Amino acid sequence: MRLSRTALAAFFSFAGLMHFVRPKPYEAITPPPFPKKQSVAISGVAEIVGGLAVLHPATRRAGRWWLIALLLAVFPANVWMATSPGKIPGAHRFPRWALWARLPLQPLAMVWVWRETGD
Repeated sequence: MRLSRTALAAFFSFAGLMHFVRPKPYEAITPPPFPKKQSVAISGVAEIVGGLAVLHPATRRAGRWWLIALLLAVFPANVWMATSPGKIPGAHRFPRWALWARLPLQPLAMVWVWRETGD
């Protein structure tokens, strides 16, 4: 198994787990009108499922599309954080440029998913 694929699985699984270990930061960046607790729980489970799916050849292709769809689905939270930091508790700790710089990371993560899930 490729190291980068294992890192991809670990990254998404860990990120998903953190939704349950420390849900407050994720709830804070959930844009209205989405229900905060449910959105964080659903996205956390989705990250764990997607992370695990890329590990097995039988589920890897589904994991590819699952994670790409997930990255698209959570993108509004990143936009919300960049455009409305004053409405998000704790966002003031990050420089405004860093909140905007985070946005291009979504497409880069999609490329990472795409590359590591193709055989």
